[in-house]
Amino acid sequence: MTASDASVSASYCVHCGQPSAGGADHPVCHNPRTALEPPRYCTYCARRLVVQVSPLGWTARCSRHGETASG
Repeated sequence: MTASDASVSASYCVHCGQPSAGGADHPVCHNPRTALEPPRYCTYCARRLVVQVSPLGWTARCSRHGETASG
């Protein structure tokens, strides 16, 4: 993520890509089952992520905001 992107706050759900600003509730997206799944949408721009899952974890890459990995 670049310095200019750091000023943008996360405002999209990582599981469905819908806006999460304004207190929008996503009960289907935030249950114990989806907590183990990798993100599918970028939290900054809601673009679909390129996700690679391996036995050791996952990586998710946004074409604009870079890569995120499981920790």
